[in-house]
Amino acid sequence: MKKDIHPKYQKCAVKCACGNTFETRDTMPEIHVEICSECHPFYTGKKKLMDSAGRIEKFRKKYSKFQTKKEEKEQ
Repeated sequence: MKKDIHPKYQKCAVKCACGNTFETRDTMPEIHVEICSECHPFYTGKKKLMDSAGRIEKFRKKYSKFQTKKEEKEQ
């Protein structure tokens, strides 16, 4: 196995655009990120939920004609 071919694995300071900093290990001494777990909407609970009711109503409207035909056949 060759010697000295692997990069140095060292402590790394990660800095977010929101101002949060934390330490990890990497081959680079410093990393700058735009979003982290402190400011990401999924982790902060500020995630915007899609309107699933509108999707359900759209589905029912689209396939309601099949339901009415099925009911007519049963009668």
